[in-house]
Amino acid sequence: MKKIYTSFDEAVAHIEDGMTLMVGGFGLVGIPENLIKALKEQKMTDLTVISNNCGVDDWGLGLLLQDKQIKKMISSYVGENKEFEKQVLNGELEVDLVPQGSLAEKIRAGGAGIPAFYTPAGVGTPIAEGRETREFNGREYLLEEALVADVSLIRAWKADKMGNLVFRKTAQNFNPMMAAAGKVTIAEVEEIVEVGELDPNEIHTPSIYVQGIIQGDQEKRIERLTVKEA
Repeated sequence: MKKIYTSFDEAVAHIEDGMTLMVGGFGLVGIPENLIKALKEQKMTDLTVISNNCGVDDWGLGLLLQDKQIKKMISSYVGENKEFEKQVLNGELEVDLVPQGSLAEKIRAGGAGIPAFYTPAGVGTPIAEGRETREFNGREYLLEEALVADVSLIRAWKADKMGNLVFRKTAQNFNPMMAAAGKVTIAEVEEIVEVGELDPNEIHTPSIYVQGIIQGDQEKRIERLTVKEA
């Protein structure tokens, strides 16, 4: 059996100032929103956060920006957050922008124990300045190093009490690979079931990658709501 937390504050209590975190989600889809809120309440600081984006001003990882808890973001898209922009321009937040496919592969490689890989993405752009490149079959490739984290905070649909996880629809974005790339992985889930209730063929993340789980309801906000005019 894996650790089943009864409060979100308890689930993040072992996270310390200055740690590197991976946080799952794409936009506001599939984010561990209650774990993020607990981080805000615990007031951890100097965090390096690896995530596809940084939420919006008042939700998701944007909540951590309000108190300047994030020191550095490693992301691929940050265009929905004005506070993010403000802190970057003021020199209060360090940012590494990584092409989205490269970011996904850097995380996947970290979870697989692969230290680095070559990719054509970014060659000939400012991303490649000062970086190692190498030619293969007449094409230039950029060396990208893998990413790992002290703690991965992810969102899944179901977990059993062993920590096996099933993701639903687009929550499969960055969550499964981040589960493998964290030294410690905490999964926020909608439902916890008994061992044996999950079909082994439908498990996306095996329990070996998960150290703790917690069940919680979510608001499941979206960045922008567009409706058809009457």
